[in-house]
Formats: sequence, structure tokens, C-alpha cells
Amino acid sequence: MIFLDNIVFSNMEIKKLNIIISLGFVAIIGILVAQLLWTRQAYHLEDKKFEQKVNIALLEVVKKLYGSKASFTENPVHNIANDYYVVDINNEFDPAILEHYLKTEFTRFQINTDYVYAVYNCHSDRMVYGRYISAEDQESEGKMINFPKHENLVYYFSIRFPDKTTYLVSSLKFWYVLTIALIVILFVYVYSIYTIIQQKKFSELQRDFINNMTHEFKTPLSSILLAAEALDKQETIQNSQKLKTYTAIIANQGNKLNHHIEKILNIAKNDASGLKLNLQEIHISSFLNDIKQQIGQKNENVRIDINIKNETTILADEFHFSNVVHNIIDNSIKYCDRKPHIEISENKDSKGFYLKFRDNGIGIPDKNISSVFDQFYRINTRKSDEVSGFGLGLFYVKKIVQQHRWKISVENNPDQGITITIFIPFQN
Repeated sequence: MIFLDNIVFSNMEIKKLNIIISLGFVAIIGILVAQLLWTRQAYHLEDKKFEQKVNIALLEVVKKLYGSKASFTENPVHNIANDYYVVDINNEFDPAILEHYLKTEFTRFQINTDYVYAVYNCHSDRMVYGRYISAEDQESEGKMINFPKHENLVYYFSIRFPDKTTYLVSSLKFWYVLTIALIVILFVYVYSIYTIIQQKKFSELQRDFINNMTHEFKTPLSSILLAAEALDKQETIQNSQKLKTYTAIIANQGNKLNHHIEKILNIAKNDASGLKLNLQEIHISSFLNDIKQQIGQKNENVRIDINIKNETTILADEFHFSNVVHNIIDNSIKYCDRKPHIEISENKDSKGFYLKFRDNGIGIPDKNISSVFDQFYRINTRKSDEVSGFGLGLFYVKKIVQQHRWKISVENNPDQGITITIFIPFQN
């Protein structure tokens, strides 16, 4: 039944994730399409703007070539192609003066791109190549541009803009950079979603494996513990100190393994569906004193000092909070090379309540202190080799603390050992 609930929950989560992914993908595609349409529209507007400026500039050139006699019955500027213009002067003019006026007017109207002009010679009946004028004032004599001859025109010149497309694109750099950025964002989004899906599949596979493994372990382990308990009651075992010791070892190690399995199951359940907390008011002082007595019955050499006011209370899940305290104290006992001494104290400020666990253990190297709450993490020391475990104790502690919306931190003491602090905000 537990696995069926997990499968149903997993399917619901996958369905929600698929909806979010689809909506996000559609939104980004829509934004990208809109951006491309805006960029295309901006290019056409820039093209029209360029055409208008060129027409006005060439008209001004014609007026200056005519001088005070300028009068037109129709526009002398003809746009033959996208980058090709023919200007009907209908009067003789000097090509050198034409070039001067072209430079002046193009500069005035901020037409900053290369162009080349040619003048029609009525004596030879052909277009006479003028000059290639660069926007950077660099002459390019080697560049020859085709200028076809036009009928019914005698005194005219033609002008081409060979780099018009490049010029327009460069003037829209912001739009193209924005479009490229959106495309990059789209690829990053797709890659991130792919990574999330793969990670989710891996997490579900890992969780299912842990669930199956731990449940398969619990059945034979329960049989071992029952057999050990039955053996311990046998008269033969009671009369032999050696056999009684062996039976006690089997029972103790079996209980320890059972505790580890329960811890793994709790963590897997928490990852799968979130932990449901049964919050209730707890009097910290009496609660910790009960735990102190329980630990004292098993470890007579442990000294636990509790400095908590009797009236101090918190809102917490009693079962899981008890596990948190047991795990912290258990770590302090295991990682101590002398008689364990643990001080539990409180502190308050304007933000909240601080519950501190200070021990006299071996401490934690500074480079490892930020990783002590990571899953399956164990510090490689001589003492850790002597202590059995999976590196799940403090990971479980942090999970429970986060479920309560508290905060937890650890620091080395100036003299010896560590201090673990649980911060409980007043609003919680």
C-alpha cells in the first residue's frame, strides 16, 4: 500500500512537472517568435528610414547643382532597386562638384555607409565610373560596380550602396543581440529541463531501491532479533557467560542495524512525499531531562548538563524532535575520545530562540564543517573508522529542522569539541 501511494504521488508530481515544462516552453517559444517578428519589422522600418534619408539627401544635391534655378515638375530621384538610385539632373554638371555635394549631404543626414557613383557621358554614350567612397574615407579603386545605362535620360548620375544590408543590420545590433540572448535562454531552458527530468528519474530510482532494500532487510532482521531474544531466555545461555555475551552482541548489533534501516526509511519517505508533522507544545526542560535519563541508563559515563528555564516551550513534533536530540547527543558521545560532557543551553534575542548543544569531542576540521549535514557524508578520521554508520544522522537532523522551518548550524569550540545550534524563530 505504501508503494502504491508513492507511485500515485509520483505520477501526480510528474504530471504537474510536465504541465509546468510545457507552459514554460510555449511561453519562451512565443517570446522568441514575437522577438523575431519585431526584429523583422524593425529592419523594414530602418530600411524605409534609410531610403527616405537618401532621397532627401540626393534631392538636396540636385538643388545645389541647379543653384537658384532649381524647379522640378517631378521628383528627379528614382529608386531603381533596393540599393540603386538614379538622379536626373537635366543639366550639365561637374563630377568633382557632385562628389563634394554627395559627401556633404550624406554626412549631414548621417548616412554612414559606403557608396559608389557613376555619371552618364552623352558623348561616349556610356556610364563613366566615378569613385568608391568609403564611410571611413578610404579609397577602394579595385571595387568595380555595375551601372546600367538608362534610356530617355541625358544628364544624370547613378549611385549604389553595396553594403546597405550590412549597414542596416549593424544599426539593429541591440535587436539581434536580444534575439540571440533569447535563443540562448531557450537552449539553456531545454537543457535544464532535460537535466531536471533525468535527475528526477534517478532520484525516483534511488528512492525505490532504498525502499525495496530496507523492506527486504527488515524481515530477516526481525527474525534475527526474535531468535536472539529467544536464545537469551534459554537456560544454557543463562548458565554460560560467553554465550550470553555473544547473544547480547547479536541483539545489540541487530537493534543498531534496525535503527539505521528506520532512519533510511524515514529519509526516503521524507524525500518522496514530505514529512507530516504532528506539532504540539513541548516544555524543553522536562523533555530534555527525560532524554537525559534514557541516555544515562545506557551510558553511565556520559555527563549531560541542561541549562534551560522550566517555563521555556516550543511548538514541535515530539517524536521527530526527540530523534533530533538523540542523534545530536549520540554523535557527541561517539566522536569523543574522553569522558563525554554535553552542555545543553538556551539563548534568546529579538529574532528567536537558540538551543545549543556543546560537547567536548574531537571537533571537525574547518574544511569539512560545511559538509557535515550532507547525505552519506562521513569525515575520514581515525575516530570515524571506529564508529559504524552511514552518514545519515546529521542529514536526518537537518531534514527535520528544515521541516519545522527552523535553522541549524555547527561551529568548532575555541578549546575542544563543537557546538550545534538550532534556531527557532518566534513566529514559528
